[in-house]
Amino acid sequence: MNDSVANTVHAKHHRNRHDRVGSILAIDVGGSKVKMLVNGETTPHKAPTGPDFTPDHLLGIVKHVEQQGWTFDAVTIGIPAMVGVHGLKSEPGNLRTGWFGFDFASALGVPVKIVNDAVMQALGSYDNGRMVFLGLGTGIGSALIADHFIVPLELGQLRFDAKRTINGVLNRQGLFRYGKRPWRRVVNEVVAMLLRAFLADYVVLGGGNAKYIGELPPGARLGNNRAAFRGGFRIWEKDWILADHLAGPIQPDMPEGIEARQALSGTH
Repeated sequence: MNDSVANTVHAKHHRNRHDRVGSILAIDVGGSKVKMLVNGETTPHKAPTGPDFTPDHLLGIVKHVEQQGWTFDAVTIGIPAMVGVHGLKSEPGNLRTGWFGFDFASALGVPVKIVNDAVMQALGSYDNGRMVFLGLGTGIGSALIADHFIVPLELGQLRFDAKRTINGVLNRQGLFRYGKRPWRRVVNEVVAMLLRAFLADYVVLGGGNAKYIGELPPGARLGNNRAAFRGGFRIWEKDWILADHLAGPIQPDMPEGIEARQALSGTH
């Protein structure tokens, strides 16, 4: 199962005073572009990424928005990669290497939470009850959320039929290969299957290809294109528990230096 949120601790549900931050910068890193927004602002900042995009390039963009007047006390970064208790466990697809092991908290001087991009979108889409999120993009992202528990999933790896996986049918290549009408029929079948299999109250369909769905299947909701930002903000609001081998409240990476610690605690 894909670990999707950095820095979990052993299970002990309590509200962490370090999670009470003011302004939050939510960053959604993709293979073709990066989008970011500070809570309180209305217009996201966007920039191209691509196979040569590195963490240093990202830091340069953050510096640019700071020069434009954006201020923040904490950062959430959503990345299309495996994320575990000690940060990234793999390099993101479609980006240059160098992300694995990068210390964003020290580089930015504020607490940072790193999440899998599908989990960040799922958090932003969650209403109540039991929700399955299915991200329809270059690949298939997925997660289950119930109350404050997050269960990262890899639903794209499940078989759709004897020869094809869900990812192989519903990813971007599948959309282009089979066409919109067959693709939509598969979306309908998969939504019905997920509602039954996970006893879900609803399935949220997000990602860049969700706009091609047309009429929503029963039990499905269309994700908002601001969901990733909302998820990046919400992850600091309470103890979201990641259900993996080290289940516990999601904790931030802390920057080095007393000034950063004082800034977080409000004593500066």
